[in-house]
Amino acid sequence: MTTSIEPTTLIEPFHLAIPEEHLADLRARLARTRWPEQETVPDTSQGPQLAKVQALIEHWQHRYDWRRCEALLNGLGQFRTTIDGLDLHFLHVRSPEQGALPLLMTHGWPGSVLEFRKVVGPLTDPAAHGGDPRQAFHLVIPSLPGFGFSGKPTGTGWGVPRIARAWITLMDRLGYGRWGAQGGDWGSAVTAAIGRLAPAGCVGLHFNFVMFQPTPQEVAEATPEEQAMIASARYYADVLSGYAKEQATRPQTIGYSLADSPVGLASWIYAMSQDVSDSGGNAEAVFSLDELLDDIMLYWLPSTGASSARLYWEAAQAGRAGPPSPEKITVPAGFSMFPREIIRTSKRWAERRYSHVIHFNELDRGGHFAALEQPELFVQEVRASFSHVR
Repeated sequence: MTTSIEPTTLIEPFHLAIPEEHLADLRARLARTRWPEQETVPDTSQGPQLAKVQALIEHWQHRYDWRRCEALLNGLGQFRTTIDGLDLHFLHVRSPEQGALPLLMTHGWPGSVLEFRKVVGPLTDPAAHGGDPRQAFHLVIPSLPGFGFSGKPTGTGWGVPRIARAWITLMDRLGYGRWGAQGGDWGSAVTAAIGRLAPAGCVGLHFNFVMFQPTPQEVAEATPEEQAMIASARYYADVLSGYAKEQATRPQTIGYSLADSPVGLASWIYAMSQDVSDSGGNAEAVFSLDELLDDIMLYWLPSTGASSARLYWEAAQAGRAGPPSPEKITVPAGFSMFPREIIRTSKRWAERRYSHVIHFNELDRGGHFAALEQPELFVQEVRASFSHVR
């Protein structure tokens, strides 16, 4: 399918067919793994435990089926288009309901378009999943620049604001004059940046993660619940954020390991699955091994360990120029705070930054990867938020 004959606005189908020799090379690398010794603590305080990673890699080498994942992605509907000089990959899943609201959904790191795999059906075809057809969405799910099968920037400048502008162009190119945006992790930063730009077609935003931090005054005036949020964010900064500091300062350094070692890449990503999910440190209690490996493959096959890490570097460079404008975002916004999300916000903190908070809810279960961990709750939250702007 193409929507234009102009080469600068061409949208082309994208079909995945990874050569078998690439998969054979992966298995050979896995077989030659040189393992470190076991951790010297009985928990995950030193990082992913040797036994857990070995079990993941054993499954990857002997039982994992990439062709199943490949067929899933091809079946959803993949496309590519060039915006601002970069090839961008995206899923485009249209609802059977003519009145569906187009919704742009943006993943983060170490996520991918597969982060939304469990919610695509209920969001696009609610009637087939016991829901109200009037709550249907057309979904546009892009891969961030340098992630998945999107192109890799060859120069600096592809930070969050530029991505937001590219996403607005994408929605316009698809012919959507009225649409919403949703995001978690880096997707929340992109969604907020879209809100700051306030394009005429964007009618609402939804977040399951926030990137803003409380001001010193807010910290001083924090309620007990907000104090718990501050403590959680501090724990992340002090204990869990080593990967972010590395990627924000030396993405090329870690990039060599992530590009060359599948076990290094897998453990780098697995650490986040155990640390920030609602799993009590046991990632396999929330995610299947196949789900974990499907996501890892979207970093291994296109070798995006370094290019995806550079988004942190870009954000760090932008941060040196100062925080975003303090002016409130006026686009209607909804917030869903899952309890094991490491960085959360209170309603009053959100209302100081967004002038029109149309939905705010604190859930009783779920973590950072909300759409994968609690897909039914995630769908309910998205529907509830955008019900105010349909």
